[in-house]
Amino acid sequence: MEKTSTVTPLITNNAVVFGILMLVLAFIFYTSSKKEGFWNKFYKIFPALLMAYFIPALLSTVGLVSAEHSKILYFVASRYLLPASLVLMTLSIDLKAVFNLGPKALIMFLTGTVGIILGGPVAILLVSMVNPGLVGGADTAEVWRGLATIAGSWIGGNANQTAMLEVYGYPQNLYGAMVLIDVVVANIWMAFLLMGINKSDKIDNWLKADNTAIEHLKKKVMNYSSSLTRNPSLTDYMIILGLAFGAVGFAHFGADEITVFLKDNFTAVNDKTSSFSTFGSHFFWLVSIATICGIALSFTKARTYEGAGASKLGSLFIFILVTTIGMKMDLTTIFENKGLLVIGLIWMLFHVGLLFLVAKLIRAPYFFLAVGSKANVGGAASAPVVASAFHPSLASVGVLLAVFGYVIGTVGALFSAELMRIVSP
Repeated sequence: MEKTSTVTPLITNNAVVFGILMLVLAFIFYTSSKKEGFWNKFYKIFPALLMAYFIPALLSTVGLVSAEHSKILYFVASRYLLPASLVLMTLSIDLKAVFNLGPKALIMFLTGTVGIILGGPVAILLVSMVNPGLVGGADTAEVWRGLATIAGSWIGGNANQTAMLEVYGYPQNLYGAMVLIDVVVANIWMAFLLMGINKSDKIDNWLKADNTAIEHLKKKVMNYSSSLTRNPSLTDYMIILGLAFGAVGFAHFGADEITVFLKDNFTAVNDKTSSFSTFGSHFFWLVSIATICGIALSFTKARTYEGAGASKLGSLFIFILVTTIGMKMDLTTIFENKGLLVIGLIWMLFHVGLLFLVAKLIRAPYFFLAVGSKANVGGAASAPVVASAFHPSLASVGVLLAVFGYVIGTVGALFSAELMRIVSP
């Protein structure tokens, strides 16, 4: 969970912290490349992506580093490296093949959304049977109002979370506890979800899933990449990085212009209580434009740079982002606010349970379940990370679904909040 302590960590120099994170990644990749022995068995249980997430969290927990004192690292990773990775990972994508994945991806995403909308009220009902005072009454400042902010975060993201805080007026001095529960529970689910990726074949067999379309897309991209594979030159790397960060620059410029135009001309965008407020989010437009740039480049000769390792560089950027996200966790505070934590865990279990139930009924692959969930609980910063863990060619699927989450986040959270208001004692 995100650290809120003002205690100064042992290392505050951002260059040193970044160096440590890169050494962590180097260690993870070196050990995960072992084909036999302890490390081979270890990474069959705990995938490299999970360790890139967990080790920085451990370093943050023991006070060696702090996300609070190294905010610039996450900012650079999320605002520069993430959009660059989206460009590089969609550079060689076959958009027609993505659409041919069928409706199951959208069904699983919407199932995840419904799971969040209904999971809050269900959790309140169950907990209120044991301790009614925990979820209602003057002494608890009507906890459902605070839980509404979690609904906004788990469907759309920070912008939608802020909208719910504005709409329901939950006390600012109590809001921190809701943020903690939000991040802790989401990170616990993220850890289990990443562990499942190594067992996705077994999960797919249990779901009796048909992942033919996914495998076809992966093989098509891999075959295309291998047909172009070459030893990359310095020129290749310069052009790849030029395309990536040129697109990032354009995305930032476009996001600046669009958000200013919308805020100056449409009052609904400025109203944090409006479902249109998401369109005033700079990050929303940044991610969207970067993805569009990558897809546009996939129709040009630029897609041949996949053979020089474009998606590998994109994956590198993703892993750097994951380490900066991991620093936001403080493992010692997982069991703080135990009552609210129980509500959050029940809520998330309902979301996960509904996803598995629907996936079983429609025989959807674990990939659609995982990405559908993270497109809700995590948005554009997490969905492409999870999607690319299955294969770099699938990152764009996570982005496209996350964009839907931004759009419907406020409306879905409002509906969930009103249901929580009704069932609260």
